[in-house]
Amino acid sequence: MSWDVLLLRLPGDVASTGDLPGDFTPAPLGPRQDVLAVLRQAVPEVDLADPAWGELTGPGWSMELNIGTDDPVVTLMLHIRGGGDDVLVPVFRFAEALGCKVLDLAEGDLITPEDTAGWHAFQAYRDHVIGQG
Repeated sequence: MSWDVLLLRLPGDVASTGDLPGDFTPAPLGPRQDVLAVLRQAVPEVDLADPAWGELTGPGWSMELNIGTDDPVVTLMLHIRGGGDDVLVPVFRFAEALGCKVLDLAEGDLITPEDTAGWHAFQAYRDHVIGQG
């Protein structure tokens, strides 16, 4: 079970998905090779041996980066497993480097470094479902 977040470009004044018009289409993140270079610069430990599916691991967590094969890259999906707040550091490093906001797909709204309640809610739900909570 993973916590999935989507990195995408949104207008600066958008604080919630409710602020988006129904026909909104995000601007691309950039050419594929440029996006890969930005990811490597933001978090040098990221493994991009497979440029469509990157990987990153930390103490007690792992993250898959679904970059896809489209060029230009429009969005970046992160599939996060494990626990601990330190996993959020690379999430927000990637987002900042790409000029993105972070959409928590479990909660359906944006998260910020100051408001990560969705990550904690996901962990509690996951632990309950698998019988650890």
